[in-house]
Amino acid sequence: MDYRTINYIEEPLSSDALKQLLRSAGLRPQDALRKNEEAYRQYVAGRNLSDDLLVRVMAEHPELIQRPIVTRGGKAVLARPVDRLAELGIGAESER
Repeated sequence: MDYRTINYIEEPLSSDALKQLLRSAGLRPQDALRKNEEAYRQYVAGRNLSDDLLVRVMAEHPELIQRPIVTRGGKAVLARPVDRLAELGIGAESER
């Protein structure tokens, strides 16, 4: 299968692009947040951030975004665990 990898640490997503990606995966920003990062402790922990503000923080600090997020067509999944790729019709599980 052909694919393209986007390293969103090197090529950060805009807030709007991240919001759309999360929406297509059916995720709230909190669902895709890496909580073991220093940026989490610095910008998120202990704050009551709205979803919009949290998306902006995640866009400004992409190390906060769980990965990998895989898209196919108009749908996306957070591929943790990798078995979630079957939801996009990718992998051995989806070919059975």
